Amino acid sequence: MQQFIEQLTVKLAGMNPEMSEERARTWVELLWSDYEASSAKAGYDYKSAEHTAKLVDQLITSYGDKLHLFASKNPKFAALLEQ
Repeated sequence: MQQFIEQLTVKLAGMNPEMSEERARTWVELLWSDYEASSAKAGYDYKSAEHTAKLVDQLITSYGDKLHLFASKNPKFAALLEQ
């Protein structure tokens, strides 16, 4: 899992010059954990780290250059993204 997170962090940081590598890693970890938590709450079986990595990669490909513009109303995410 850590290898996937590292690769996705490098990809996101490379796509978005507004984002530091530390901020990119925070985003990757948030997207990863949010997807896994939402899937579990919905009652889906855990698929694999590869499956989650593929989904997060798709999100980064689609929205990575715009993620620095995101302002969350969710207090959990807002606190992490304001740092």
